[in-house]
Amino acid sequence: MDAPPDRRPAGLATPSAAAFWWSAGWLALVAGGGAFVLASGGEGARAAIALALGGVPALLDLGLGLARRNPNERLRLVAWSLGPGLAMLLSGGALGPLGAWCLAPLAATLVEGQPRRAAAAGAAALGLMGLGLLVSLLGGPPPTGPPVSLVLQAVALVSAVGGLALGVVSLLRRVDRRERAQASALSRLQRLLAEQPTQILDLLPDGRVAGAYGRPLAGADIAGRAFFDLGLPQGRHDLARGFQVALRDGHAAFAFAPLADPDGWLEARLRRGRSMRLVAVLADGRARRDQEAELEAARGEAEAQNTGKSRFLANMSHELRTPLNAIMGFSDIMRSRLFGPLPDRYGEYAELIHESGRHLLDLINDVLDMSKIEAERFELSREEFDGREAVNAVLRLMRGQADRAGVQLRGVLPREPLEIDADRRALKQIALNLVSNALKFTPRNGAVTVGLQAVGGMMELVVADTGMGMSPEDLARVGRPYEQAGDAERRAAGTGLGLSLVRSFAELHGGEMILESAVGEGTTVTVRMPVLLPPSERPAEAPVPQAEPFETPVS
Repeated sequence: MDAPPDRRPAGLATPSAAAFWWSAGWLALVAGGGAFVLASGGEGARAAIALALGGVPALLDLGLGLARRNPNERLRLVAWSLGPGLAMLLSGGALGPLGAWCLAPLAATLVEGQPRRAAAAGAAALGLMGLGLLVSLLGGPPPTGPPVSLVLQAVALVSAVGGLALGVVSLLRRVDRRERAQASALSRLQRLLAEQPTQILDLLPDGRVAGAYGRPLAGADIAGRAFFDLGLPQGRHDLARGFQVALRDGHAAFAFAPLADPDGWLEARLRRGRSMRLVAVLADGRARRDQEAELEAARGEAEAQNTGKSRFLANMSHELRTPLNAIMGFSDIMRSRLFGPLPDRYGEYAELIHESGRHLLDLINDVLDMSKIEAERFELSREEFDGREAVNAVLRLMRGQADRAGVQLRGVLPREPLEIDADRRALKQIALNLVSNALKFTPRNGAVTVGLQAVGGMMELVVADTGMGMSPEDLARVGRPYEQAGDAERRAAGTGLGLSLVRSFAELHGGEMILESAVGEGTTVTVRMPVLLPPSERPAEAPVPQAEPFETPVS
């Protein structure tokens, strides 16, 4: 913001232009009077010295102003007290011709525009007056003759009384400007209060409305009414409780339906001020209320749709598994030629039927598990067992798929039993999904390594592959239901539920799944679960698990 323009005379540093011109006039009167009394001879020399002493403060003010230096207020008051005071005493005291100069400190202060120093200046003036009266009564220096005395009286009266008059006028103008500025600021404030979109209430400690400002929301005329009566009868208890909370804690916020508009909705914010009075700000909250209602309705609808979807998937999966099990059973009989030989072509068809049925059953089982987890209906069937058995079973099951894909599948398991308390089927599903994913994304001649160990009281299952890896974008998506990585061909090979089920099963056991991958460097998935049995609860015949792993055969 630019500074206001300086309206003082060019080259001056005094706070007031009036003080400059008054000092100049004072000095001019002193010079004129001094010239006259010197010309009169005789006693004029003593009068000229008195006038010179009285002109020193004015000369200092002019010098400081022309030098662009601000005078010290206290030193200036001292100067205007000593100079005219000594001149007054030298000319006969307060009853002498320069007696009016005892008012010089007060006049200088008022002309300078320093009302804060008026009390000190008045005290200085009274002190000079008392000292001057004492000198006059005790018989001080003899008074001057009529011509010189009249000139000195004229100089003193014109300079001192003129300074007082100029100071009073300046002070009145300053007060008038301040009052007009305050009135203008008050008018702007009242306009802003009247035009702002809320309603501000001044509340007394007993709950009555002392004043209302702004747009009427709770009623056109509510001054003098109780704050509790602004709401509907059934909601006044909440208003009273919010009022008491604001009195006790210093602030409160709540909403209510106003009596003036039963279909409306007002948001109230109360804050405690001085003397236990409260300030309340009322704002129209209908838009926020309607928006929150829409969001709540949308959330309820989404939850209902999600629950219905999960229920539908669960029911559908159960209905599909029964005929699918029959198809797989009959195709397995044909594949094993239980009732006699089959032509090679039919044997191949039976093999394809069984393989497709197994793949479809796996997909249905994944969908069924995920729907149960989303519906919070999945319950773990925990039991105590050796974790190596579940992982070894998965390795044996996936050996054929690894051989067909040309990928080396290795298992690195502890030498001693790893006793855990977990859901056996969930652990198998975790290992199966991780190994299946790793084989799917590992090219021929690559390798997939499955490790199981106890680390820091946690069971840790690690599946690492030398496949294509994942980009940071894919890494951020996978692990959520129905999200997949890779190209379209690989995405078509599954439902995108594998890693999501792994994460969900781990979290149901109180654990976590950690994904680490980079494009061209393979992927490592680590599952940590707090399922290790304490040493005191492990079977007596089971040795303590060792940290040294060994490579187990998977054939």
